[in-house]
Amino acid sequence: MEDDFLTATETAALLRRPEATLKFWRHVSSGPAYIKAGRRVLYRRSDVLSWLEAGRHEPSSAA
Repeated sequence: MEDDFLTATETAALLRRPEATLKFWRHVSSGPAYIKAGRRVLYRRSDVLSWLEAGRHEPSSAA
């Protein structure tokens, strides 16, 4: 199955964050992996979803 690419605008909408947040994350080497295609920044959907999953925290059970 072929992975699709998202623009910064589409990625920001998916993450419900401003595009400026993605730009800042790129500046500080944080956030999901991205690809530079000339002057364009693209994100693989699977990379974004993997990044989200890596930040997932399970609630601890109360003892």
